[in-house]
Amino acid sequence: MGVFNGVFPIQAGKEEDARAFAAETFGARRPEFEAHLARVGVTRETWALQETPMGSLMLVWFEGDVEKAFAELATDDSEYHTWFRARVLDVTGVDLGTPSDDPPPAVLIDYRA
Repeated sequence: MGVFNGVFPIQAGKEEDARAFAAETFGARRPEFEAHLARVGVTRETWALQETPMGSLMLVWFEGDVEKAFAELATDDSEYHTWFRARVLDVTGVDLGTPSDDPPPAVLIDYRA
């Protein structure tokens, strides 16, 4: 099982949109969100909004099959995934449909008791 820790920039003035996106994802769209997580083997996921002097960031952490999770987000053309990609693009400017050539974040410590 892998771990993903990622930081996504929130576009200027989109903090309330980020909150609304999270609320809808975990509210009205929660069944679709949970179905996606189950299909890709994600057992836990957190989103946090961090406001900094350099701008706001969406911190995303999840445990599961990282490659499978991002592959489904990038390629699944269902209504839910199309909506999800569009919201991420609007709020962060990150296009999940276009895989990045950048390496994923390097996990330096992953402690478990």
